[in-house]
Amino acid sequence: MGAVTSGASQQAQQNWRYCGGQIKLWREEAGVARQALADEAGYDYEYVKSMECGRRRPTLRLLQVADQLCGARGKLVAGHEFLKPEPFPARSQEYMGIEAEAIVVHHYALGLIPGLLQTGEYARALISESCPPMDDETVEERVRARLARQEALMRRTKTVYGFVIHEAALRAEVGGREVMRQQLRHLLAVGALRNVSIQVLPFASAPPVALGGPLILVETKEHEHYAYVEGQETGALYADADKLNALTQRHGMIRMQALNVEESARFIGKVAEEL
Repeated sequence: MGAVTSGASQQAQQNWRYCGGQIKLWREEAGVARQALADEAGYDYEYVKSMECGRRRPTLRLLQVADQLCGARGKLVAGHEFLKPEPFPARSQEYMGIEAEAIVVHHYALGLIPGLLQTGEYARALISESCPPMDDETVEERVRARLARQEALMRRTKTVYGFVIHEAALRAEVGGREVMRQQLRHLLAVGALRNVSIQVLPFASAPPVALGGPLILVETKEHEHYAYVEGQETGALYADADKLNALTQRHGMIRMQALNVEESARFIGKVAEEL
């Protein structure tokens, strides 16, 4: 397996183009200029153009304003049902399905706190600063999905979750000091769960291989093994034995250099106090 592709994502983009085209058709039929629609909706001209052309997902706000200005009587707003934002980026959707059924998850995080351990405030600060920017509806859906995903930590008590977090992720002040302080305290609370272990990889002991990026190893209830590696714009899910072996060795090397659970909890507490 290589980079993840998603048929659902392709369908979503087709829906964007169709609904955007409908907005344009209704607008032109009603004699409403694109700039007038943009001004009324509170968007700039190019943003509205991107939505009409299907390059961006038409927002509920634009549909509502266009519906009213063009006299569509609810026909444009009805399109919103087919435009609900995806809860996860296309590159990670296949992995999310596997994670939901996993019996073992080992996650090494380099620069950010793992999604399964993020507070709502941390997740919102992170997602809302995406580049290019997301609309508010997509941000809130992504945050909601991330928090819902975390319920598995307490609901699926027989699933083992092991996290190794690089010190860089603990010191990056996502959302500001107070958000980060609460995030670190949250790590301590979640780390107390019987099926969860959280270890810290300090700068001083991190091996060079740890700088290669985050990785996740998963075992399913059918005892199938997968590795997931995510970059800024790509996500790769691997089941190939050779690739799994290499990534498992890297994870093992990283984990051997990490502090144990008790030392890690003290380390996290110390960083929180320093904020």
